[in-house]
Amino acid sequence: MKFTVSHKTEYQYRTPASESYAELRLCPQTVGHQVVKKQSLTINPEVETEQYTDFFGNRVQYFSIPYRHESLRITSRAEVETSPVTMPELATEVTIAEARQIMTNRLQANYPFLQPTELVPLRQSIDPLKVTHLCKDSLTFGEAIVELNTWIFRNFKYKPGVTDITTPLPKIIKQRKGVCQDFAHLMLAILRTFRLPARYVSGYIEAYDPETTDPGLIGAAASHAWVEVALPGGHWIGLDPTNNQIASERHVKVAVGRDYRDVAPLTGTFKGATDQKLEVIVSVKRKKSK
Repeated sequence: MKFTVSHKTEYQYRTPASESYAELRLCPQTVGHQVVKKQSLTINPEVETEQYTDFFGNRVQYFSIPYRHESLRITSRAEVETSPVTMPELATEVTIAEARQIMTNRLQANYPFLQPTELVPLRQSIDPLKVTHLCKDSLTFGEAIVELNTWIFRNFKYKPGVTDITTPLPKIIKQRKGVCQDFAHLMLAILRTFRLPARYVSGYIEAYDPETTDPGLIGAAASHAWVEVALPGGHWIGLDPTNNQIASERHVKVAVGRDYRDVAPLTGTFKGATDQKLEVIVSVKRKKSK
């Protein structure tokens, strides 16, 4: 599938900012099942940008505005082609116990994705859930992680506005409500507690499939979040607990990390302004095949 992806961010300051600095993780990656054909970044006020690759392999663009400005507008556009994704055959053959044993050989490479973070606490935080999906060592690896994905989808309600990035995971578990980033953090906590490497993914998702009458996917109004689980053999598979599916050709991947803070679309600071108004508009449009 071919998509045109647009992510627009605008800050309006009540009083002018004297200077600003920001880092952006907005550009989709050419990796795995997707290829980026074109991409552009527009910033107003117009300034030069620099870039680097962070520890997790994400492309990071950054800039500074060293003078007074009343607003800041950032527009990222990309043309991306994606292909279908299926569960690798190895994941359907080995058991959870075998997969865990195989992946101990990649402990150093996967170490960051086994550790707790402030947003992804382990062990005691998930005790109230009494999760048993990953204790069934006789299940195949693929069956177990898909079963966990479905369990989160069925037991947690998608409800915007009841959480934000500072909401602790135990509260999300107690209220059984949240948004895609909450469900991703929950799934990471469970997988890592059971010593299965998993990472947070930020990106975009197509809301409605124009070729079917199926219900729309949740999380398309802004940046979306899902999880990638390490597979025996060194590959990763994406799982979207918000929509109960394997992340496939309707998912456009941007960045990966330990949790949301590693992949936030925009981070930075400004000086001088006393207040700000933020507006974010995300668009994912499928291009017609010729």
